[in-house]
Amino acid sequence: MAEDQSPRALLDLAIRAARLAGAVLLDERPAGLVAAGTKSSPTDVVTEMDRRSERLIIDTILAERPGDAVLGEEGGALAGHTAVTWVVDPLDGTVNYLYGLVPWAVSIAAQSGGRTVAGVVHIPGAGHTFTAVLGGGAYLDEHRLQRRPVARLDQALVATGFGYRTEDRAEQARVLAGVLPVVRDIRRAGAASVDLCAVAAGWVDAYYERGLQPWDHGAGALVVSEAGGRVGDLHGGPPGQAMVLAAPLGLYEQLAELLVRLGTAPGPDAP
Repeated sequence: MAEDQSPRALLDLAIRAARLAGAVLLDERPAGLVAAGTKSSPTDVVTEMDRRSERLIIDTILAERPGDAVLGEEGGALAGHTAVTWVVDPLDGTVNYLYGLVPWAVSIAAQSGGRTVAGVVHIPGAGHTFTAVLGGGAYLDEHRLQRRPVARLDQALVATGFGYRTEDRAEQARVLAGVLPVVRDIRRAGAASVDLCAVAAGWVDAYYERGLQPWDHGAGALVVSEAGGRVGDLHGGPPGQAMVLAAPLGLYEQLAELLVRLGTAPGPDAP
């Protein structure tokens, strides 16, 4: 029997994999958890639980769809021979997880023909699951999301995040110093997928961050767009390392204009 390529079927599999991994991460978190290594800098940690979660997700997906490709944060890059690629962040917010803080998530996006068609961001510590299907809307658990416009930048609660390299943080701090005086306030959750879903749910009004990878925003960006928001860079392009900006229409343009005016530098390795 041919594998079901429909976005709904892909979403169902993503949800199952995310919840399996989330349960392991939540229920089997070692009491003495420590960093098993680092990635981009000494402050960018990876734990054995990151790796265990990724292995579980990949095994779950490939057991049902052995021909698909996978792009995972912890090195789980596998070629496939179908049109489907799974973009996996097995533990977004590793530092939060390491310290026992709630904002961490399992994020899985399914791409078909180069487009993200389904995505799930599961937040085990909060008991929430965000889902979206291309053209089918975005949901927080069973409740459909629909973002209302936020008219003014000075009334906006804006989330952001910071890279791990010293030079990136210095640049991000400079930009933040220009953003803070002209918005309602700033929030820093420490997990890009959670921040994006917070925009979709209206828990914050906007989010921006530079230097993100595809697995950081793959699922969350679809949740925002299917909730009626906009996600992209500062110049009308798709989200990427140079910038991920998410907000309702109208506010998006105001924040993008401000960030351009502040001379936001491109993300690391961006063209």
